[in-house]
Amino acid sequence: MKIHFIGIGGIGVSALAQYYLSKGSEVSGSDLTRSEITDFLKKMGAKIYIGNFAKNIQKDFDLVIYTPAAKKNNPELKKAKSYKIKTLSYPEALGELTKKYFTIAVSGTHGKSTTASMIGLALEKAGLDPTIIVGSRLKEFGNSNFRAGKSKTLVIEADEHFASFLNYWPKIIVLTNIERDHLDYYKNLKNILSAFKKYIKHLEKDGFLVANKDDKNITKIIYEFENLGREITKDEFASAGHPAVNKFSVNGSEAKKIKKLLKVPGQHNVYNALAVLAVARILRIPDDITFKSLSEFKGTWRRFEIKKAKAYGKQITIISDYGHHPTEVLATLKAVREKYAKKNIWCIFQPHQRQRTYYLFDEFVRAFKEAPTNKIIITDIYDVAGRETKKIKAGVSSKKLVKKIEKDNVQYFALDKAEKYIKENIKAGDILVIMGAGDIYKLADKF
Repeated sequence: MKIHFIGIGGIGVSALAQYYLSKGSEVSGSDLTRSEITDFLKKMGAKIYIGNFAKNIQKDFDLVIYTPAAKKNNPELKKAKSYKIKTLSYPEALGELTKKYFTIAVSGTHGKSTTASMIGLALEKAGLDPTIIVGSRLKEFGNSNFRAGKSKTLVIEADEHFASFLNYWPKIIVLTNIERDHLDYYKNLKNILSAFKKYIKHLEKDGFLVANKDDKNITKIIYEFENLGREITKDEFASAGHPAVNKFSVNGSEAKKIKKLLKVPGQHNVYNALAVLAVARILRIPDDITFKSLSEFKGTWRRFEIKKAKAYGKQITIISDYGHHPTEVLATLKAVREKYAKKNIWCIFQPHQRQRTYYLFDEFVRAFKEAPTNKIIITDIYDVAGRETKKIKAGVSSKKLVKKIEKDNVQYFALDKAEKYIKENIKAGDILVIMGAGDIYKLADKF
């Protein structure tokens, strides 16, 4: 097959491109800018174009897969349709794969990449040889977010934004947590819960739902979901005549055991690992294999990624993190304090998208008020092209956020001035957290 990808540099689309490369397809793709990901795919054999141009589309393409961010007037998409080439969005294309595999899909507001990666590695250690598509790179996958397996098991990260997960048909759904997010699309929590309810109805009679018992929003939709009103033990799974539910909680004895063996810190990672244990038991993987896999998990790219660095002539520890929702920000900063109890901790945070900052403004204020961090710098909001409105642009800013937080240790700086301030004030042995889902990671890369 000849397959072209529009937006091939995206973290999800790039994984799907790798999947088709692994199957022997001829792959090409375009993106607006060159990146580590496009360079990586080029080395793997994909033909890469920088820029979206109609001439990149050939009449003999069998399929064009495009990022959900692509506009209807995208020149490559328009040209493909004029040639009557089959076109699928990334979620639609991934959805087709989920029907061909025994698919394990990890969903929720937070923890998708980490939990899906942990599950994939546990299955690999158990000899199940899964194919894995996640939203972050792993060293174990050759610094990629994709692993090609030979079995009929597929592990994916199922994103709720734009209700993408409604394209997927998994055999096991993992729900980590549900909170208000992507309000530019959903508008309110009620719509979010409605989408999740539709999603779990994709489970067939022999399917399994692994759910966080401690999450109030998950509890709401489980008990409203037909035939999921009771907890089913692992011994009942094989004979269950309808989708079975397995709830996990951080309050059990296994949580304490997991917390001791995990290398990645934080209560949120205990929850992630408990979900992994539940999935592994459904698949009859012995606990000792699962626990060993969890104990060896080193984390993923930009999820509490620790780097030792000599910065400005001083030896410091840098933690690069993708956190961009208030709950993620606070959970990460608490985990940093847990790991480095007596250290001086800095955080430079780049809010991601004005819509998110606007809708979750009060939650961000609370998160930074509670953060156990010595010094916090909030820099300018990372604008996401095509997803910001004039009204919201005028109504929110990092300066307004800092003013509302009203804490002496929280300041606003433009990015270049923030870097200068850190350079002049950070001391040897300090911890520097560089956090956000935009281009703030480039600051970490400077070291």
